[in-house]
Amino acid sequence: MFIFAVIIFMLFYVGMCLFFGYMGWVWLNKSFSFRYKKTYIVVIVVLSLSIFAGFATSSSVLQTIGYYWLTLTGYGLFLLPIAILLFFLFKKKGIRIIGFGVLFVYVLILGFGTYYAWSPVERTYEVSINKNTERDHLKILMASDFHLGSIVGENHLKKFVHLIEETSPDIVLIPGDLIDDHIEPFLKENMGKTLKEIKAPLGVYATLGNHDYYGNDDKKIVEEMEKLGIEVLTDEVTMIENGIYLIGRNDNTDENRAELNELVATLEQSKPMIMLDHQPNDLDAAMENGIDLILSGHTHRGQVFPGNLITNRLYENDYGLLKKGDLHSVVSSGFGTWGPPLRLGTRSEVVIINVKFD
Repeated sequence: MFIFAVIIFMLFYVGMCLFFGYMGWVWLNKSFSFRYKKTYIVVIVVLSLSIFAGFATSSSVLQTIGYYWLTLTGYGLFLLPIAILLFFLFKKKGIRIIGFGVLFVYVLILGFGTYYAWSPVERTYEVSINKNTERDHLKILMASDFHLGSIVGENHLKKFVHLIEETSPDIVLIPGDLIDDHIEPFLKENMGKTLKEIKAPLGVYATLGNHDYYGNDDKKIVEEMEKLGIEVLTDEVTMIENGIYLIGRNDNTDENRAELNELVATLEQSKPMIMLDHQPNDLDAAMENGIDLILSGHTHRGQVFPGNLITNRLYENDYGLLKKGDLHSVVSSGFGTWGPPLRLGTRSEVVIINVKFD
């Protein structure tokens, strides 16, 4: 099944690059009278292979070039045919303007996409839980989907530490995808020294996401995070301040993850229950088992438009705050990026959740 999926992907990728290459040549030739066909072919082939060379050599530069190339080809599947259609409609009138128009759109895509990916913002939600506890208010800072690795690294992580210092939350919660598949880049770049700076009065807690499992480094990730003062809850429950349950679920990727009803079977339903679950799949189960607040990521809100249209159809709550019965679901678009270091229609973010206990 995996080999079949790889073959399908490669055929699609080759077809996409060939289509983009041909359309790009027509656009360059008609817009700017570009004649260096052999040079153009070499450039297209090199760019098409850059992402594979990046993974083969663990080069973050080549990987980034490859991901930008994927973005250019993806949007080019729609943009270039429109431009060429306009060429035929207007013939020789305005051809140069159309050509520069395509360049301008690409500059906007790459410029805004890069800015939104690397410039995190704060989103704030107000949540009211109708349960008593020792405190009447809890300020949570939640961030998901760091994807720390070859592309998202030390500089972006420092922005996260700065946002924590700036907002002074009571507790920091990270629902999954700390690492982008493999932990080696995280260790090699010594990102732990920055992650260790994260402090909060009630602690820093995390769960694992699907990408934390893909490189078979999940156990090593748990060990490294706990060395840094981040408690990773792997199908576990802990209590903060003798009155609030914090539940951390293993990701759906884990075939052995516990059922939710097993995790909450011995808990007092009269106490607030906050759960970290990377993928926002089990809202009905969470509601039925008395969970008050569930925090998730995973969707990236599609990360790059029109991906948000897809995630909106796949998940009951693909982004933001959704109230369902007594359950509050909060899904973040993520702090880091997966694949291209670009965001269009979304933004890198941390989420502040002000919880009021009635």
